Amino acid sequence: APPAQDTTAMAMAGIVLSSLFAMAIEGHAPRLGRVSLEGRPVVRMAGGAVMAGAYQPVAMVKSPKEAFEAMAEKGEANAKMSVAKILHASIMGGCYVGMGGLLSVAITGGMPGVAATNPGLVKLMFAALFPVNLLLVIMTGGQLFTGNTATMASALAEGKIKFADLMKSWTWSYIGNIIGCAGFAYLTSYTGLLSYGTAEVAIATTLKKCSATWGQTFVKAVFCNWLVCLAVFLAGAANDLTGKMVGIWFPISTFVAIGFEHSVANMFLLPLGLFAAAPISLRDVLLKNLIPVTLGNVFAGAVIIGMGMSFAHGKLGQGK
Repeated sequence: APPAQDTTAMAMAGIVLSSLFAMAIEGHAPRLGRVSLEGRPVVRMAGGAVMAGAYQPVAMVKSPKEAFEAMAEKGEANAKMSVAKILHASIMGGCYVGMGGLLSVAITGGMPGVAATNPGLVKLMFAALFPVNLLLVIMTGGQLFTGNTATMASALAEGKIKFADLMKSWTWSYIGNIIGCAGFAYLTSYTGLLSYGTAEVAIATTLKKCSATWGQTFVKAVFCNWLVCLAVFLAGAANDLTGKMVGIWFPISTFVAIGFEHSVANMFLLPLGLFAAAPISLRDVLLKNLIPVTLGNVFAGAVIIGMGMSFAHGKLGQGK
């Protein structure tokens, strides 16, 4: 019989996945319907509450064109932010990435028996838990460099901002994310949470991320931010919290489970491995991972998503 802790871990994995699928299928958004209340049109909300007033259908999801326009407007709003506000939002965003990353590392680090017999389940568990970070970032107004590659490029392609605005946003959000992620990794070590299975997973993750060739890492980073920026796009397309959760969860889980490379996530995971005494230098971390990953993320966010969406739904490529 499997150990009790492994059985518990497998049960938890089932609960997490079933909850995600339930949200995707049912959702918790208000359901609208017309009923009669003393001859007046009313709206029936989820749970049975009835509100009097004119019936106005509300679209829960924007069209692709509307979602792109909202993404470009987000880039325009970012351009108007002061350096201090960008830095604050990015530090907070880095901390939230650390929270989601630590959750995944801590839970899967406590599943050694499952990892030995069913490593795919452990990978699935890691991927299912990790997206909580982007949900926290988007719903609190935090910023990630990776998402900004798409929003700022979209605004630039639409003529809403200047190139200097784009560089200001990219530079300070990158710096802020490093401070938030690395700082959260340090505090994880300081508090004693980086021990036993958590430390083992952190070390193994760091070594694996720095083992591929430069070209392989670059391509994995392109694929990663393609999915991440699609998650941002889908979250912006949804007008309710449940839709945003679903739009975020599946693209992010996909990139994590496959093993693609995300620069901001690595700003937490790689320092975490270093604090856990991984046998690798900071120089190797930068040259073998963070630099090619950053470049690949920029290409995906700015060219594939930002400019690509502008070509499909905006001004880029329009004829006279």
